[in-house]
Amino acid sequence: MKISNNWLKDYIKTDLKTEKIGEYLTDIGLEVEGIEKYESVKGSLEGIVVGKVLTCEQHPNADKLKKTTVDVGNGKVLNIVCGAPNVAAGQIVPVAVVGTTIYKGGEKLVMQKAKIRGEYSEGMICAEDELGLSDDHGGIMILDESYKIGDDFAKYFELTTDQVYEIGLTPNRTDAMSHYGVARDLNAYLSTNQLHSEFEKAVLKPLIIEGTTDFQLEVEDSELCPRYLGAVIENVQVADSPDWLKNRLKAIGLNPINNIVDITNFILHGFGQPLHAFDGDQIKGRKVKVGTVKQGTKFTTLDGVERTLNGTEIMIKDGENNPMCIAGVFGGENSGVSENTKTIFLESAYFNPVAVRKGAKFHGLNTDASFRFERGVDPNAVRTAITHAISLIEELSGGKLAGQLLEYYPKKIEDHYVILRFSKVEQILGTKIHIEKIKEILKSLEISVLNEIQNGLELSVPAYRADVTREIDVIEEILRIYGYNKIDAPQKISFTPVKLSFDDQDALENSWARTLQSCGFNEVMNNSLTSVKDETNAVKLLNPLSGDLAFMRTSLLEGLLENADYNIKRKNADIKFFEFGKIYHKIAGKYQERKQLAMLVSGRNVAENWLQPKSATDFYHLKSYVKVLFDKLKLTIDEKSLEDSRFSDALELLSDGRVVARLGKVAPELLKDADLDQDCFYAEIEVENCQKLRSTENLKFVDIPKFNKIRRDLALLIDKNVSYSDLYKAARKNPSKYLGNINLFDVYEGKNLPEGKKSYAMSFELLNSEKTLEEKDIVEVMNSLIKTFQKEFSAELRG
Repeated sequence: MKISNNWLKDYIKTDLKTEKIGEYLTDIGLEVEGIEKYESVKGSLEGIVVGKVLTCEQHPNADKLKKTTVDVGNGKVLNIVCGAPNVAAGQIVPVAVVGTTIYKGGEKLVMQKAKIRGEYSEGMICAEDELGLSDDHGGIMILDESYKIGDDFAKYFELTTDQVYEIGLTPNRTDAMSHYGVARDLNAYLSTNQLHSEFEKAVLKPLIIEGTTDFQLEVEDSELCPRYLGAVIENVQVADSPDWLKNRLKAIGLNPINNIVDITNFILHGFGQPLHAFDGDQIKGRKVKVGTVKQGTKFTTLDGVERTLNGTEIMIKDGENNPMCIAGVFGGENSGVSENTKTIFLESAYFNPVAVRKGAKFHGLNTDASFRFERGVDPNAVRTAITHAISLIEELSGGKLAGQLLEYYPKKIEDHYVILRFSKVEQILGTKIHIEKIKEILKSLEISVLNEIQNGLELSVPAYRADVTREIDVIEEILRIYGYNKIDAPQKISFTPVKLSFDDQDALENSWARTLQSCGFNEVMNNSLTSVKDETNAVKLLNPLSGDLAFMRTSLLEGLLENADYNIKRKNADIKFFEFGKIYHKIAGKYQERKQLAMLVSGRNVAENWLQPKSATDFYHLKSYVKVLFDKLKLTIDEKSLEDSRFSDALELLSDGRVVARLGKVAPELLKDADLDQDCFYAEIEVENCQKLRSTENLKFVDIPKFNKIRRDLALLIDKNVSYSDLYKAARKNPSKYLGNINLFDVYEGKNLPEGKKSYAMSFELLNSEKTLEEKDIVEVMNSLIKTFQKEFSAELRG
């Protein structure tokens, strides 16, 4: 949200510098993310002087250029080459001298002495667009005799400069969604901290009524529209706004349109109350109705888009029930003010926030008005805002108020009643604030003390503070104005350690996270909301924030690929990421959610160095990390190939018949969609299944063996379709108590081997922890293994 410093000071008078105001706003929760300079004319015409063209001759080397001499005062005459067709001797013109910076559109140009087609030029005679005064580039700007040669050109214009705060407003602070609201909050802080300020509280403007009106108002549902005010203003002249109003809007990034629309925007951003001006002559039956229309009704909004209404939107209708506006959201195509408008119907209302929010989200519309209405505007400022708008319209358009304001307000919206306990304030804040100081802060926030009770206060919180309805909310307000920095941090923190059991999934996740971090992984967190290509089993939100956040994610892969792309584009190409998160599906009408651990590796496995300049990571590196995690749980893993469109090659890992992981090389199509041009390897682990299958045995420590291990190797010729996993499982079934580690240390496929065969070289470690192994025991174990391989896999020994 942008807040103009000049505009802010319309409501609060203070001598504080801009940076200090920004600091105080941040202290009270209105975080200032930046301060930008605004100039009504970029550069404020600095360096532009009034000059007089003394001579104008044809450039000797260019048909479209003129060679001029220009008097810029103090006896200084400049040689300037000019390409404007209308330049002539005797003209008074604006001149940008050497060193001046001019801004044309988005371009920035610093004037320098230059040689143009062989002739020196010491500046530039300017057109209006080159000065930022208009878009006209038909020729240079020719001034009248009132301009004095040598004067600064800027002195003839009322230029405006401003400082604009960019405030990162939290959604709950509806009271601060305006310059008036920010000024009110700033004043609360300044006044309670003995910093001088004068706050001008908004009051009703006196209205002068001329004549009567036959317009009527009808509100069909008080739940949808608790309060509505309408004013009929006749004989308006729609025209450009004055410069002061244009600059107020331009400073916060709005484009001025005309005096009527600009006034409604001025009130919106000034007081936080959205208004809408209808062309009164286009309202059939001279009646305004507030209600709903039938589902399926077609309605074209101001942006020219035809929309199908769902029947729950609050609609502003004419006397014949034709919809004119989606209340609080967006106007209709024919309801707005045009240059031909003579009578306007001005609307100021309090609409049901939930109904406005649903209507805005359903149609994918996010406007300044809906942003405020759906969070709750001040119901008691509805009349104040419209009177200020009427006053401005009368002043700037010549219009006159016809008849009394049309008002619907059957039941007053009451302030919030809250009981505040002093003991609770001290408990939450950890410090004691004097009771009188608490009362002072509450008064500055316009929170009234209804009654003093034992150890507390009965309070009335103004309705515009939609976020302050509980005792804890009031305590937060007290702390906000008192100052977070005044609360001392405790010297010690007390807590009770909690012993986690094997049934605690958090313990498992923490253990895995520490293990992966020790392996060089970084943890990431991604949004659970996303867009999906295949909506078949995806869970769609009923009320999405946007089209890009309309579904719950069905996989963690897409988020990790986006993380990889972001890092690779910033020269961090070696990726080791992991994420704990849930995925969501809708299958056979039932919703499912599962917790997964996802891992993504890409780039080099180890940093480049002189011994190992290249070490690209691969599928087996990823598999080794997964194995480390499963070893911690003592899971017995079975492998099988997996067909999954996300992978080009993949495995599925099972334990006790349950899927515990899927891992593989990410498919090229997904890499292309993510704008990645290096291989990525991805694994997803089913956390809940692993938690159920994990061993509950505690770790056991044994003595280091006193006797040496014996290693024996076998080179086996086997069929290509036999995997190492098959051989490993078969070897593990061997009954020998001496057999320890088994390892595959070489694989060979190629010439000198029969067709359809491959060679595996495996090592076996043997150990007797009680005595040195004898050769006969070793031979017995190895012969048993050879027989198993020959019988189950038709393996042949290689020499």
